[in-house]
Amino acid sequence: MSQKVLLTSKEINIILHRLACQLMENHLDFKDTALIGIQPRGVFLAERLVKILKKEYKIKHIDLGFLDITFFRDDFGRGEILKANSTQMNFLVEDKKVVFIDDVLYTGRSIRSALTAIQSFGRPSNIELLTLIDRRFSRHLPIQPTYRGRQVDAINEEKVKVMWEENDGEDKVYLVSK
Repeated sequence: MSQKVLLTSKEINIILHRLACQLMENHLDFKDTALIGIQPRGVFLAERLVKILKKEYKIKHIDLGFLDITFFRDDFGRGEILKANSTQMNFLVEDKKVVFIDDVLYTGRSIRSALTAIQSFGRPSNIELLTLIDRRFSRHLPIQPTYRGRQVDAINEEKVKVMWEENDGEDKVYLVSK
């Protein structure tokens, strides 16, 4: 098994600041916007973006939630035992602009699950997708990100592995070959 560094810590930091700027352009004060990290790995990206938005752009309040999609997946109950995470949403999304945040967009199935899961919290006026890595040639569903950090062309045998300092001890993105 070999792995190649796709993004260094410095490159990730630059991308996070660019993504925060893009969010600012479209959502200004975030009054009618909710940022929702998709469990488990989208949580780290969402928390980082909120930290940048509050510190660098002085946004006072951002609705931040974490959505578990385990029971909404189309492969739930089909073999592998899936471990559920917790949903943390202290607000409704009724008539809000929602931004789903996930680390890697691969087949699009997780996002389809999130679209179903979010309905339990109201009917958003608009839903956008922000992803750190977009594996563009791997889609099973017609889903595209509104905001993307980096586009990666990886074949199906390759895996994109996102490492977060808070969880993995370093910020790095690897392309892992079997």
